[in-house]
Amino acid sequence: KIKVTQIASTIDRPMNQKRVIESLGLGKISKMREHNDTPQIRGMINKVKHLVKVTN
Repeated sequence: KIKVTQIASTIDRPMNQKRVIESLGLGKISKMREHNDTPQIRGMINKVKHLVKVTN
């Protein structure tokens, strides 16, 4: 499992980045969700790596 925390706002970001943040279960700064470490989740995190922090 990996923990994903949103560290930046999605204001003035492209719609696809907003959708990825939403699909990760985030949406507000400092919100944290725990996900299984799968290639699909890693791919989503890679698209918004400047907006999130990942911890194990």
